[in-house]
Amino acid sequence: MKRAVFLFFAILPFFAHAARPKLVVNVIVSGVGSDFLDRYSHNFSESGFRRFAANGTDCVSARYGYMQTLSPTGIATFATGADPSLHGVVSEAWIEPISGARVTLTGDASVRGLGSDPGRGLHSPTELLMPVLGDGLIAQSPDSKVISVAASAVSAVVAGGQKGRAFWLDEQRATWVSSTAYMEKLPDWVTAYNVARPANSYLDGGWSLARPKRQYVSGDSWRNKHFDRRGENDYNALIHSPLGNSLVAEFAVKTVAEEGLGKDDTADILTVVFDSARWVGERYGTRAIETEDMIYRLDMDLAGMVDGIVAQVGQIADILFVITADGGLGDGSERFNAAQFKTILNSFLNSQFGVGDWVADYIDRQVFLNRNLVYKSTLSLAEVQNRAATFVLQFRGVTHVLTGTALAGGYFSEGYGAKMQRGFYPRRGGDLVLNFAPGWIEERADSEALGGSMYDYDRHVPLVFYGWQIPPRELPSEVDMTQVAPTVARILGIERPTGSEAGLIEVLNF
Repeated sequence: MKRAVFLFFAILPFFAHAARPKLVVNVIVSGVGSDFLDRYSHNFSESGFRRFAANGTDCVSARYGYMQTLSPTGIATFATGADPSLHGVVSEAWIEPISGARVTLTGDASVRGLGSDPGRGLHSPTELLMPVLGDGLIAQSPDSKVISVAASAVSAVVAGGQKGRAFWLDEQRATWVSSTAYMEKLPDWVTAYNVARPANSYLDGGWSLARPKRQYVSGDSWRNKHFDRRGENDYNALIHSPLGNSLVAEFAVKTVAEEGLGKDDTADILTVVFDSARWVGERYGTRAIETEDMIYRLDMDLAGMVDGIVAQVGQIADILFVITADGGLGDGSERFNAAQFKTILNSFLNSQFGVGDWVADYIDRQVFLNRNLVYKSTLSLAEVQNRAATFVLQFRGVTHVLTGTALAGGYFSEGYGAKMQRGFYPRRGGDLVLNFAPGWIEERADSEALGGSMYDYDRHVPLVFYGWQIPPRELPSEVDMTQVAPTVARILGIERPTGSEAGLIEVLNF
């Protein structure tokens, strides 16, 4: 389908004469695909999700173009304007091929956590390979502020990029923290905010249905509990409930106020990631009453956050809101037991190539082989991968398997191979990449749904541009999520992110 884009030369006249927004607010609702919003939209308020769609440009056919539609990959794609095959964020962890060590995306022992207990909060953007939109803004306008706020450290770090500042929630206390990768100490206003312990008011109120049960379309099984004590477990549970979204929304408004975002003619960027939405959906499933309640509460949180930000900046005409998701979730009617799979696969490789620990790890649909053992045994890596791939196809639930060699050296122009290749980064990708049948997810404790697949319930996401000079309309044309960053860059009048090659979205009446 033809994409909604404008050629570069066609938009230059507009941006030569138009003021840019003073503040761009990126809102990433984690794990909430378009099907979520469609299912529950009849119960939304007029000032939340419905306000964006009614008064902004609603890109109703926005999709990620790859498999591995995981939260960090989606955030990185949104922020860089590139697929994982270029930006390199394919998962929260991978196996380093030479040393065999497990590497985490944001973990960094060389930094110190700020606001956390010793040994906690050790996160940095060191492993981020590709500059994000905010990095480009700072490079071109050093006085601009780029800040990311998220419940998850990984989300905050990926969204913040290499030059921005990132804040996330400490799961032990539900307070806001960062690391020395971004600053020497927490800003005084953050410290004072933490001392006030705003999370305690949410603990006292607990989590109960936000509206009468008769208004819900999901089942009536209600499995949550009230938070009845001030301890680490309760704060952790709070963050992994809809109330975690409320904490993030409240802190986002506070950040705009205290940092003076959007207060001068120097453009700023704030990215807000609602990770608790994903955590609730994963735990309870996409059609559970708890997840439905989370959506309604989030609808109210968004309304309050937008109103609060507009009140701080002064007028909506100075703010561009971009509302989207990092991917969706699919319920798991069938489960893939990764631990059992690793054992069986290793036994098969023992029978083929001799006794040894051939399978180094399994992470997010990817098998990592023990490369050192393969080379020590003077075996062809491609041969080991191919034999393993043929064997893996016999497992129930596995529909496709491609080897790392094929993905790194071949070219897939369409179909499942193209989606898998766009989500593969050779240095960090597995030796085997698996695709499951619809309805299959990895077996994990307390998980009824997961993201990551190549199916539409994971790839199709909401995308709305709202505020500033954005006209109210529905845009039916196909939009790839790699188009968002270059579009916002053009609106800001800065260079597109380094790895971005996508066209622009038609969000304005040129």
